[in-house]
Amino acid sequence: MGKSSIGRSTADGALFLICGAGVCLYLHKSEVLLRITLVNCFKVLYNRRNIRSRKVKREALFRFSDTRYSKKEWRVHMDSSMFIGTWWALVPPLLAIILALITKEVYSSLFIGVAVGALLYSGFHPWNAFVNFFDIMKNSMNLNILIFDVLLGMIIVLMAKSGGSGAYGRWAGTKIKSKRSALLATTGLGILIFVDDYFNCLTVGSVMRPVTDRYKVSRAKLAYIIDATAAPVCIIAPISSWAAAVNSYVPEDAGISGFQLFLNTIPYNLYAILTIVMVFFTSITAFDFGLMKKHEDNAAKGDLFTTGAEEFEQVPEEEVNRNGKVMDLVLPVAVLIISAIGAMIYTGYLGGATDIITAFSGCDAETSLIFATMVTIFFMVLLYLPRKVVTSKGFMDSLVEGFKLMVPAVTILIFAWSLKGMGDALGLADFVGHVVGDNASASIFIPAVLFAAAVFLSFSTGTSWGTFAILVPIATGMFSGNSNMEMMIISVSAVLAGAVCGDHVSPISDTTVMSSAGAQSNHINHVSTQMQYAAIVAVICFFGYILAGVVHIWWIVLGVNLLVLLGVLITMKIVLGKRQEKGNV
Repeated sequence: MGKSSIGRSTADGALFLICGAGVCLYLHKSEVLLRITLVNCFKVLYNRRNIRSRKVKREALFRFSDTRYSKKEWRVHMDSSMFIGTWWALVPPLLAIILALITKEVYSSLFIGVAVGALLYSGFHPWNAFVNFFDIMKNSMNLNILIFDVLLGMIIVLMAKSGGSGAYGRWAGTKIKSKRSALLATTGLGILIFVDDYFNCLTVGSVMRPVTDRYKVSRAKLAYIIDATAAPVCIIAPISSWAAAVNSYVPEDAGISGFQLFLNTIPYNLYAILTIVMVFFTSITAFDFGLMKKHEDNAAKGDLFTTGAEEFEQVPEEEVNRNGKVMDLVLPVAVLIISAIGAMIYTGYLGGATDIITAFSGCDAETSLIFATMVTIFFMVLLYLPRKVVTSKGFMDSLVEGFKLMVPAVTILIFAWSLKGMGDALGLADFVGHVVGDNASASIFIPAVLFAAAVFLSFSTGTSWGTFAILVPIATGMFSGNSNMEMMIISVSAVLAGAVCGDHVSPISDTTVMSSAGAQSNHINHVSTQMQYAAIVAVICFFGYILAGVVHIWWIVLGVNLLVLLGVLITMKIVLGKRQEKGNV
């Protein structure tokens, strides 16, 4: 009998055992019999003679738990945890990906992935799986990040109530004298509000829309600028809810702190940087192409919408606090930045740093961010209450409103941490690390593959945070150890960039929807015009990550990609300009 015949016989036997398990459960209502049958079934599929996998299992079990087993207890535990350190460790994240793609819903997908992981870790024992599910969830949660998110939500709500963003719009209206200035002022405000993408989308459109309308900027172009300065800016801002989330996804044994890893990913985050450069280029040179060109041409003739204007005819204007001033927006952001940087340097020196660079790399980022948000809130008390910009009741209500604003992010974080913890328990990092190994010829393509996978997953689900939660632990697991540190940084950067790219162009993404609403642009118009711009950047980034996998030097990778992007845009501007001139003749 050949190997293929043996494989078929094994698969048939496994199928028979699974069917038998179902019959036993139905006829005898026997949980014990079902569990024994399932475990025996998977033993058939699993090669017990694989010494390497057995070693990985043993390492994963001892790393995850400090418990030392006797010889008898070890055998019992191994029998019920035979999936640890094997390819079964990939099942929870892969299942979460598949369900997210099918259902377009990330919460239940992450939950089911964690639940299946608990079953595998517990050897399909229902009660043990239940206990392990909540134990791993509890041990994986990061209370510091949750506190920071809630306090940041309070700051965002307070800045919105203060009317500072509206004051910026009124100030900009008196200073702006051209369409180019209007586009650059909109971009500047989007970059200034880097602490959270939701606040960005909800604020920039309502503030700058009257100004851009005056200079005949199409609503589709306004929506693009809002969207392009939301997530792409947040993902390269160290003091933001996004940085805190990414920081919490990095395993403790990754060989680098989460905050230090995030800082190192910034110059490799090609999509975010190139997108911002493209916004400035198109704003300064007044260059548009594709469907966006059509919208801008129509706007120059007085039609700001091209299509879909009727849906905004009855939309009431949002009430704006007229007592606010520009400093009510700028000063809290400045205090947040300065206090966070100061706290990071201080905690770094407490940890034994001797200079500012090592202080940043070794700082306690979570404690520093909480300190910065609390200092900012106390500063806002002194800035807002004496001037009655915000009432005392409104100030306290903002805590609850800020928590509500962050509920979606907090929910994804909790399930994402649990999925990462389940991967640690199942030895995912060890398994993936052994599979990938040090094969340089294969590993140089991994960042590009991860970038493409993140784009697809984020585009399909409409969430970049859910994509971070699933793919970041896998990326860190592939290149664990100091010898592969640069490849780990590049791979995580590729995941972050791809997730933001997919979220940027997805029609079901919350930031895409809010950008359309903030600009009062038809949603399909926004998606279709933005997708053409994003596609150029995405293609350049894909090849950029192949280059990054080869050279491992950030300034070469970033410099080459910037030159390629500018070269492509300048060439397109020249070619399309000549084509338009011929058409006008």
